[in-house]
Amino acid sequence: MKQPAHAFDWNHARAFLAVARCGTLTGAAEALKMSQPTLGRQISAFEEDLGALLFDRIGRRLVLTDAGKAIADQLSPMAEAAELASLYAAGQAETIEGTLSITASDVFALYSLPPAIDLIHKVAPNLRLEIIVSNHLQDLRRREADIAIRHVRPQEPELIARLVCENTAGFYASQSYFMENGMPQSMKELAGHQFVGFGDDDRYIEYLKEHGIPLTATHCYTSSASGLMAWQLALNGYGIIPMSNAVAALHPTMQRINIDALTVHYPTWLVTHRELHTSKKIRLVFDSLAEALKTENPAPAL
Repeated sequence: MKQPAHAFDWNHARAFLAVARCGTLTGAAEALKMSQPTLGRQISAFEEDLGALLFDRIGRRLVLTDAGKAIADQLSPMAEAAELASLYAAGQAETIEGTLSITASDVFALYSLPPAIDLIHKVAPNLRLEIIVSNHLQDLRRREADIAIRHVRPQEPELIARLVCENTAGFYASQSYFMENGMPQSMKELAGHQFVGFGDDDRYIEYLKEHGIPLTATHCYTSSASGLMAWQLALNGYGIIPMSNAVAALHPTMQRINIDALTVHYPTWLVTHRELHTSKKIRLVFDSLAEALKTENPAPAL
């Protein structure tokens, strides 16, 4: 059988699509779980196979050339079909063994997941759990995780979401902070206080504004992309921070601001891909998580 004129290695095409999607070798290598030099060699080999320059380097980013855009358009449907086939095959698995990945924020993973892991281990002792700690939404369709725990309902039609509980949060600071700065008695007084920033500063400030706290970046003397680090900064007296009431209750040195308008209600959703939900082990873990997380019951602080 005659080989097509431009036969190529699908692994090279997969590497190309990952770089096109992420825009950097670092991000694509992390997504594919391979080394950056290996990924770079695969991109070079793919360009050689096709006889075309696929990327222009602009600063630290790799931007598709016109040829790269055309090839990405042709390969994307193939990649999506391969991903769906993989999801379907995984969904047919009937054995309760192997590895299953769960993604959650760092605060949730530390304080709320351990009791759920205990329950899963009892019902599926041969199953290995991989906990992906991330404050970013993982792409379930691309198998970055099998099950996600989120506080926002996903909108993608191919995802299945189950609301497992509604929890409450308040605004807290350490006793030492309030001793030095006083306890605010009204929303207006909050403008004179420091807050600990968390995640993207602009989104965080917008979130506070939605709760009637008109602050600017100058009010956040410290901030961190890590929820655990932000919480530790608040524990050390650097300012006020929103936190789950159940988690805050584990830290007696933290005091809640008793202003009704600062009570926050937030949902917890379990999410998986529609194809994966037909897998016996996915269903078992999904249902076990729903059972374990239906009440606000975090693990003891470490």
